[in-house]
Amino acid sequence: MAEKDKGGRKVVSDNRRARFDYEIGDVYEAGLALTGTEVKSLRTGKATIAESYVSVDRDAQVWLINANIPEYLQGNRFNHEPKRPRRLLLHENEIIRIAKGIEREGMTVVPLRVYFNAQGRAKIEVAVARGKKLHDKRETEKQRDWNREKSRVLRDRG
Repeated sequence: MAEKDKGGRKVVSDNRRARFDYEIGDVYEAGLALTGTEVKSLRTGKATIAESYVSVDRDAQVWLINANIPEYLQGNRFNHEPKRPRRLLLHENEIIRIAKGIEREGMTVVPLRVYFNAQGRAKIEVAVARGKKLHDKRETEKQRDWNREKSRVLRDRG
């Protein structure tokens, strides 16, 4: 089962790699247009969004591409396609901001996490992000190691 985080959200899938590979910019919360078996499968907590991405088409619709929500075992013949494109539900002004963000050079939209909010609705956090270069990734790793070491030293002193 998926675990709950602060704010009463039940996190289903987390894309931890995105924060390492990208500089995260604007973050948006979007709804997911899902079928019944997809929701039941999400509640088991086995979805993966690590290799997925977000795309905006000409009709000003936003799609989650390549996200894997496995088939629901008790779904029988009414099951869904595991890697089908799923529509994201956003306000029109958010879609326009995301589309403008993608037009800028080097920017992309990455999914960060899929969760159920307090009302039990499936939501996804997406962010407009810029890809990091190798030296930026090394710097991030160095900073993380230094912070870990610093907290260890402070904890041992006191």
